Amino acid sequence: MPNPWTGIGNPYTKQEVRDRLQATLDQKKAIIAAGAGTGISAKFIEKGGADLLIIYNSGRFRMSGHGSTAGMMAYGDANAVAMEIGEFEVLPVVEEIPVICGVHGSDPRRRMWHWLGKVKDMGFSGVNNFPTHSIIDGHFRNVLEETGMSFQKEVEMVRLATKMDLFSIVYVGKPEEAVQMADAGADAVIAHVGTTVGGSIGVTGATCGMDEAIDRTQSIIEAVKTAKPDTFFLAHGGPINTPEDVRVILDKTDADGFVGASSLERMGVEASLTQLTRDFKALTLNR
Repeated sequence: MPNPWTGIGNPYTKQEVRDRLQATLDQKKAIIAAGAGTGISAKFIEKGGADLLIIYNSGRFRMSGHGSTAGMMAYGDANAVAMEIGEFEVLPVVEEIPVICGVHGSDPRRRMWHWLGKVKDMGFSGVNNFPTHSIIDGHFRNVLEETGMSFQKEVEMVRLATKMDLFSIVYVGKPEEAVQMADAGADAVIAHVGTTVGGSIGVTGATCGMDEAIDRTQSIIEAVKTAKPDTFFLAHGGPINTPEDVRVILDKTDADGFVGASSLERMGVEASLTQLTRDFKALTLNR
């Protein structure tokens, strides 16, 4: 029986989101998911035709003029920020597109089943694991793993979300993380290859090149594809920034699409506002 609440800014079931994404692929179109940190971003990303909106705390920092990596730092309550953006900015203006909530799965202060219930009640159609420890490495990552704030907590969050009929689209940095998430029921896996390059607050040298991005993306896809062929695979980050970059990834990997956060929301604002202001400032007085 069709969900009577869909299509009017209300949530979709897990299967309904999957059906929408599959319909995009059946039309031979790439899936495009977009991060949104403000209501106006969400409103016009939806008008542009994106398939999903993902709300997480980095969006607020990004649209306040700070690097997205601020969302990984102790600059606020990541779960509360994502919920606030969704409740007061994005969900009230979105008309039809499914909205996904970023959930900090390793937050030790949250009873995760209880928090996911709030996420679902708020009107989100699914979850994303952000902030995510999958993009942390080295000694600090080891400390997090050993002290109970591990990537496994994010996996457990996705397992709970699956039981609660929430769609899940997850960031992973390695093939083994992708396998863990797929086994927990993740619907879509995002191969995260690093902080996005470019713009006023993007990185310049702290990421991989395109060849490495291709290899890393494909290795993550291959780790899951045979066992879980109905998983959706998307690319994100590093040198994958423009539509032309995404074209390369789609041609050289088995990715089904792309997740744009800084590369879509921030870059669009930076370029358009700069040029529009220049156009205004080019006006002269004819008197």
